[in-house]
Amino acid sequence: MTVLHCTQSSSHSSDTLPGKKTRIPHNGGILARIGILSVFSLSLIPTLAISATSTATFTVSASIVAGCGITASPLAFGAYTGVEADAESSLSVNCTNTTAYSVGLGAGTSGGTATARQMSGTPAGILFYALYSDVTRAINWGDTGGTGLITGTGSGSVQVIPVYGRVAAGQLSPPGTYADTMTATITF
Repeated sequence: MTVLHCTQSSSHSSDTLPGKKTRIPHNGGILARIGILSVFSLSLIPTLAISATSTATFTVSASIVAGCGITASPLAFGAYTGVEADAESSLSVNCTNTTAYSVGLGAGTSGGTATARQMSGTPAGILFYALYSDVTRAINWGDTGGTGLITGTGSGSVQVIPVYGRVAAGQLSPPGTYADTMTATITF
């Protein structure tokens, strides 16, 4: 292998070899430019991304607790004139889907029972009434734990249950305002 070594003489004002007319430029600047250009061009070549994955599992869970709610509308007979008076109200029941329930109506707060409900009046007096679960008013609506309860299965939506009331004819109660407070209880 032959190595050519060129040096610049202080007596020459150009970059030529002694006795030669050919000019040889300095390679330091060109080589630096070629090196920078090479690095820049290599950065333009797309590189393959090497990726890896890792996985994990986790449990997703939920529980649905059986639940029910109930609301009631007032039952108003209006003016009683001694003849049989009928009125209708409703209960709204909302239970979780597939939840079995039963609804009972209490005896009221005026001293009656589930089979002989009564309203107390002002001035003192009593007016008897009954609550039924059917439109013909044949099935007395019982209290919780008793007979005549309404049963159903929740759907997750509100279910409206009618309440049928009747004040029997021929009661000789004194004139006044009569009322009772009824409690509807849902068991599920």
